[in-house]
Amino acid sequence: MKYQIARSRDLTVSCCSCHNYHPLLPSSFQAYSFSLLLTANGLPNPHLSDMSRDNLYHLGYKTDDGLPELFGDVQVVVIGGSPNRMKSFALFLADQMKLSQNEIEEMDKTKTDRFSIFKVRQVLSISHGMGVPSVTILLHELCKLLRYAKCDNPCIIRIGTSGGIGVPAGTVVITDRALNAALKDEHDMYVLGKQLSRPTVLHQGLREELMETCKTNDGLDAQFGATLCTDDFYEGQGRIDGAHCQYTKEEQQEYLQTLRKKGVKNIEMEATAVAALCHAVGIACAIVCVTLLNRLDGDQVNIEPDVYADYQLKPQRIVTKYILNRLRY
Repeated sequence: MKYQIARSRDLTVSCCSCHNYHPLLPSSFQAYSFSLLLTANGLPNPHLSDMSRDNLYHLGYKTDDGLPELFGDVQVVVIGGSPNRMKSFALFLADQMKLSQNEIEEMDKTKTDRFSIFKVRQVLSISHGMGVPSVTILLHELCKLLRYAKCDNPCIIRIGTSGGIGVPAGTVVITDRALNAALKDEHDMYVLGKQLSRPTVLHQGLREELMETCKTNDGLDAQFGATLCTDDFYEGQGRIDGAHCQYTKEEQQEYLQTLRKKGVKNIEMEATAVAALCHAVGIACAIVCVTLLNRLDGDQVNIEPDVYADYQLKPQRIVTKYILNRLRY
C-alpha cells in the first residue's frame, strides 16, 4: 500500500510556516514554507542540500557508501529496544521467508556498537536502545538513510514491551494515540533553548492494516489504545519501587486510574518521539507493544523467562504476518 502522509500538520511541527506561527522559535524558523518538505530528498531540512557528504555517524554509513544499492529495496523497517530482540526478530522473519543459509549469514549490516542492523530482503530490523533520546538519534539517521537510499514509500513499525493499564499481561496494544506525560498528543523538546511541541500522529491506515492482520489470522490478537510515553521507568511511570519516591500509594493509584479513564492501555518510553518525528518527515509509522504486567496490580516485572519469551513473540508474529502479506510471500 502507498501510504499518504497528511502534510497539513507537518508545517506547524517541522517548518513553522507563517500560517502557523510558533512564538517560541527564533525568527529564522518562521520563514520555512511548504516547499521545505520537498528539498533534500524529501526531508524537511534545507541544510542537507548544502552537504557534499552526510555521515550517519551512529549507524556507521555515509551517503557515498552506495546506499541505493544496499538499502534501496527496503519497504518496511522494524525497530525495537534491544539488539538481541531485533536479531531474534530478523531470524524469525528469515525463517518465515525461508531464506537460505547464505542469505541468513549476510543479514547483519551492523557497523557500530550503537545500533544493530539486520536486513532481511526488503525489511530492516534495527535496535533503538531505551528511551526517547536514543530512539530520536536513530530515527534522524534512519529517516535520512531511507531517503538517501531512494526507498519507495517505506514504513516504520516499533515493536516492544510495555506496562499495561487495566489490561492483563500479554495483551498486545496497537497505539492509536501517543501521549506525553501531560496526557497531550504532543512530543516536547527543546530546540535552540526554546521549548517546541510537535503533534504525535500515527498512520491510521497502517495501524488498521496491522489490526486487520490480527483479525484474519488465527492466534493473533491485539487491541487499539492510547500509549503514554515517559522519560523514566520509575517515578515518571508512577512506580513506588524506585530508589526515590515522594508520593503515596493512594496517589499512585489515583494517577493510574486517571490514565485508564483517559483510554491509556500501556506505558513505554519511545512512542511520542516515534510518532512525532516520523510524521514530521512524512514516513508512515505504527507502534505494536505487548504488556508485561497490569500496572493497576503492581510495579514489579516478575515473570518466568519462558513466559517473557512468549510475550515478546506476540508483536513479532503480528508484524511478521503483516510483512509477509505486504511483500506477497
